[in-house]
Amino acid sequence: MTDRMHYLLLFILLSFHSFTLLQAQPVSYTREDSLRVVELLELGAKEMVNGKWSNAKCLTLFYAHQFMNQPYVAHTLEIKDKEEHLAVNLHSLDCTTMVENCCALALTTSHGSKSWKDYLYWLQRLRYQDGKINGYSSRNHYFSQWIQSGEKLGMVKEVVPPSNISVPMKLSLTYMSSHPDSYPLLKVNMEERRLIAEMERRASGETVRYIPKERIGDSKRVLGDIRDGDIIAITTKKAGLDIAHVGLAVWGQDGKLHLLNASSIHKKVVLEPKTLYQYMQEHPSQTGIRVIRLLP
Repeated sequence: MTDRMHYLLLFILLSFHSFTLLQAQPVSYTREDSLRVVELLELGAKEMVNGKWSNAKCLTLFYAHQFMNQPYVAHTLEIKDKEEHLAVNLHSLDCTTMVENCCALALTTSHGSKSWKDYLYWLQRLRYQDGKINGYSSRNHYFSQWIQSGEKLGMVKEVVPPSNISVPMKLSLTYMSSHPDSYPLLKVNMEERRLIAEMERRASGETVRYIPKERIGDSKRVLGDIRDGDIIAITTKKAGLDIAHVGLAVWGQDGKLHLLNASSIHKKVVLEPKTLYQYMQEHPSQTGIRVIRLLP
């Protein structure tokens, strides 16, 4: 089969799957992104042996490396004048959508699928409360919500650090409702603002533990519970916020923890050359990290 015929067949299959899903829930995507998803899933499937992952690195990191140097663009999910729907965008990523896409691809592969439709299924389950789209407020806007929902659905678990290297933090999520002008929909829609405030109240109150930034420079012997490919959620002291930035953990050849992320500083997806400890010292509002592991 020629490459042209191969991609024509992929496009026909994608069109069928998308049409089936669209009848239940609108999806926005480009043809290039849908073809890219199937291409990535084909690559991931080749790394599986007897249904098991054979690479020394984990699935999330495998897919993250496929996004290296992809442009960083903020607020890629904020689509004006449209009802909330599943948006696929692989050609420009922010820190959260990079992590989400790596996880959705990894879950699809680990469940033995190369299907565009199955990728959409996992992406929606990761992005929305209980995996269901029910308006703007059903999206996991705060990363603590993302963790809570993912744990409830059995897709992720938080790696709780030992008490001797961690400190508690009580979640108090109010940033969106107290800064409505920063969100186009909340700026003009009072009902959505009310729903967001209700969502914030439901997600607040839990006490979680994080590793303070002063300990991030410790050796792998101390931080050994953190594995390559774990999700690193950087906590913040900004009022009403929980997480300032997310990426994936990479243990460097220097024996120190690094961050693979969609970077607003580098304007693309990169593996930070600085250690995570060095990176965080340059951001005074960052306080530490929470560690989350995908459960494929």
